[in-house]
Amino acid sequence: MNLFPKYRIPALGLLTIAALLSAAAQAPPVVLTKPVTPEKTTGADGFIQRWLLLEPIAANGLTDSIVQTTVKKEYFPGQFTAVPHDGDKVTVNGEELNWHAVDTKDYNINLYRFAESHGKKTSDVLFWAVTTVSGPKEMSGLRLAIGSNAASVWWVNGEEVIGIYGDRQTVIDDGVSKRLTLKKGPNVVRAAIINGGGATDFCARFLDADDQPVKGLVVSVGEVRK
Repeated sequence: MNLFPKYRIPALGLLTIAALLSAAAQAPPVVLTKPVTPEKTTGADGFIQRWLLLEPIAANGLTDSIVQTTVKKEYFPGQFTAVPHDGDKVTVNGEELNWHAVDTKDYNINLYRFAESHGKKTSDVLFWAVTTVSGPKEMSGLRLAIGSNAASVWWVNGEEVIGIYGDRQTVIDDGVSKRLTLKKGPNVVRAAIINGGGATDFCARFLDADDQPVKGLVVSVGEVRK
């Protein structure tokens, strides 16, 4: 006696199941999420995991001089001074671009997935990123340590502190600034990342006077729109 009778699945059902499995296999992983808390602290590895990202702007060139010229061009008002909010809009070359607050559980921010999720170009583009970090007291002798794919330039409280250039992969602490001071309370960290083609991402953290990651910094991007 057959204890396990066979059940026939209609051909249409098989096609539906196959389509669902194929879609699930091809769906890109969720690497960036919208913040759900007002603040996020840096962990033991010190990486800053909350940022405001502007949808990408067309840009070309990864050499030192081209990157410097590209990031110093004014694309929108308050580019080097304003601290944007989630949902804010700017107009660049006649195109309206949005700022988005994002969190990641990884050490890096995946800009390729960010651009792709908003239907934007991922190659030959410039990304702007801004965040605010706060400490309980003034902290001197720190260094901003960054990595990016590809070139990037970084500012802390309006001062340019580090830049890395060329077609490169993201490497933790690939570029390290001179010693700097974070003041008590909020400090604005701003970055411009240029990608030539393919994958693009970045990572950033502060290192202390002993070159150890600074944990416990409070990271905020202000109110996040629902």
